[in-house]
This record gives sequence, structure tokens and C-alpha cells, in this order.
Amino acid sequence: MDLLILDSSAVDYKKALEPKFPDLSIFASTSEAEIGDVIEKAEVLFATRISDALIQKASHLKWIQAKTAGVDALVNLPSLRKDVLLTSMRGIHGPQMSEMAILLMLALNRNLPQVIRNQEQRIWERWAGRLLFQKKVGILGVGAIGEAIAQKCKAFGMRVYGIDILRRKMEAIDSFHGPDELLQVLPEMDYLIIVAPLTRQTHRLIGTEALSVMKSSAFLINIGRGEIVDEEALIAALKTGKIAGAALDAFSTEPLPKDHPFWTMKNVIVTPHVGGLSDIYVDQALPIFEENLHRFLRGERETLINLVER
Repeated sequence: MDLLILDSSAVDYKKALEPKFPDLSIFASTSEAEIGDVIEKAEVLFATRISDALIQKASHLKWIQAKTAGVDALVNLPSLRKDVLLTSMRGIHGPQMSEMAILLMLALNRNLPQVIRNQEQRIWERWAGRLLFQKKVGILGVGAIGEAIAQKCKAFGMRVYGIDILRRKMEAIDSFHGPDELLQVLPEMDYLIIVAPLTRQTHRLIGTEALSVMKSSAFLINIGRGEIVDEEALIAALKTGKIAGAALDAFSTEPLPKDHPFWTMKNVIVTPHVGGLSDIYVDQALPIFEENLHRFLRGERETLINLVER
């Protein structure tokens, strides 16, 4: 059986897997340009994303293990056959995503971008920083990542609102609400953190109406999917002071175009979709992939971890 790994850390994954799966032919590629005709015989693919042109050539493909929790980049490939199994890495991103959320909230609170600009110009300027303590935060999307964010927010003494289709009791969530209550609870929040998956229901969920009911002192943090936010509506809200600022790690178009307004807005922090990455990602991802490989090779296709219903 042939396994193709398409990832910047492909060699590391290959080195870890080869001793445990000696009967597998493992091909490691850091870019699509390196793949060649391997895609035509690969039965298993491990990747974050891949072009539709290559998927068209994957005539023997039986299973894709996504490196990410979100799989929309793969599910939406026009040429992906319905019989190809798809699994995700859901459940491993809580540590890095929750740290990213806290980092961005603190940076917005303390106006860290201005501090850095002042440092570059040797300007000594002081102001009182806002605290996370006793502030109210809404988390849109309360899966494994949302729960990890909620736990860290509670450690800072915050009141946490969970917003999700599935309501459940969690120690770190003070108040749970469905998406239908979003407009009712948004006016109370000092921060809205987006970690929901992209679906038909969440596409541009945060638009003019939602932004119009937020506090003028509130911040928006999007570390989920860019398409959940109506970017034109957000730009208007930021320019008019309808909300205080935003920290964005996900965008409708990536890489973010160089002429995009977000780059030069002083009340916006732009990060290049790095929230889910970590220095130990290979170690985080391997246990799920290894277990799924064992199950797949034993023919236990229906028991694969994080099997995506398409």
C-alpha cells in the first residue's frame, strides 16, 4: 500500500512512521511540485490541502487523513470521489488555539501594536492597560478548542458565554446559548472569539447586524474561518468605531492580499493563519494518524477516529 504525505514536515512524519509500518511505501513531499506520478498510485493521503488537479489523478485513493480539524478545503474539492474516506485531526488543537486566543486578547487590551511602533521610533508613551479580569467573553463554537479557550479565560477571572448549536454543561462555561440567541447576548460581551467551523449556517454569520449590536469597546477575535465574518462589514465597523478593534488569524482570501485594508488599520492585528500550528504538532498529530493507519490496514474503516460524514 502506498501512503503519500504532503506537508512541510513530511520527512519527520515519514521517519516516525516507517519503523512502525514496514509494509507501507511512504512518500514524503513538502510541495505538490515534488509529488510527480506518486499521486496516481497513492491509496492513502495525509495532507492539509491539495489541488483539485492532483485529486483528479488520484485514481487509487481510498482515504485522506487531514492534518487539520477543519476539512472544508478537502471536502469542497470538486473531483474528490464520494467513496474516499476522510478523517480529521479534531481534538488536538486546544493548547495552541487557546494560547493564541489569550495572546490576541492581551495584545488588543494593552495595545501592543502601538507599543511596538513606539519602540521602533523610541517614543516613551504610557497608558493604563485594560484587564481581562471580570470581562465578558463569548466563544462562538464550543468544541474541544472552544472548551480549552473557556478554561484559560476562567483562569483570568472572566465570565464566559458559550455559543453553539449543541448546548452542554461545562464547568468553564458560565452561560450557554444557541446561535439564535447571538444578537441577544452580543451586547453584553467585551470580546467575541470565533472558533466555529465553516458551514452554511456560519457563513458570514458575523456581519453588519451582529457587529451593530456589539459594544463600541468590544474586540473581535477570529481564529476560526475567515468566511464566518463579513469582512466588508467588519472594515466598516472598525473605521467608524462601532467596535474597538479586531485580531484576525483567518481570512476569506489567503494569503491576505497585499492591498487589503486590514494590513494598515491600526486597530487590527493580522496574523497569517498560524493559530493551529505548534512546535510539537508532529507529536500531537501522530497518535491519531498511527491509530487510524492500524485500523485502516485491518479493514476497520467505520471505526476510524474523527471520521467525517460527507
